[in-house]
Amino acid sequence: MTVVLVTGQLLTPAVWKPQADVLATRTDIVFADHTQDDTIAGMAERLLAAAPPAFDLVAQAMGGFVAFEVMRRAPRRVRSLALLATLAPNDGPAQTERRQGYIRLVEDGRFAEVVEERIPILVHPARREDEPLLTVVRGMAEQTGAETFLRQQRAIMGRADSRPSLAGIACPTIIVWGRQDGITTQGHQAELLDGIPGARLEVIEDCGHLATLEKPRTVTRLLCDWLDL
Repeated sequence: MTVVLVTGQLLTPAVWKPQADVLATRTDIVFADHTQDDTIAGMAERLLAAAPPAFDLVAQAMGGFVAFEVMRRAPRRVRSLALLATLAPNDGPAQTERRQGYIRLVEDGRFAEVVEERIPILVHPARREDEPLLTVVRGMAEQTGAETFLRQQRAIMGRADSRPSLAGIACPTIIVWGRQDGITTQGHQAELLDGIPGARLEVIEDCGHLATLEKPRTVTRLLCDWLDL
């Protein structure tokens, strides 16, 4: 049994550390590489090339976009799916304009400003002064770097609307969402729950977008239970 973990923009495998420390003692884990490609399709193909013939897929944020593409390309290879803090629609005009603003800042050499602007929407309002947590978030962003961030932005901006393909996801699926997520909404989760046959939703209270770090024990327990580990 192998679990493939794929996360979001400006995040690295460090976002999975609390879960990976436990999962690695019980199963094989693979961290998908989402740093090399500027399309979601490219990220999905890279994931599939690195993964074994059958695997469980755990996807967070932008990783969810990659997961939807994996399910379109190779649905029979995925035994089960966990979707954390993600959504199915593609960007509307407002989201596209915001991302273009980020790109302009980075191209002007102001990557650090992008990181600081995003922190308030990444964590629960009560955690915005949590220096140990913010140190991890800033460290992941620094490790990601400006050029990789630009590739990730372009991939996200060019992604497909995954809502029409949700009904084709046949594997067992769990959806995990933090109640105070500043990026994805309850409505987004309802779309996933209604669209994916037999899906189950778990809501984590007092939690923002980065549930794996904000509520690590809760997420670890949910994943271990889901994966029967």
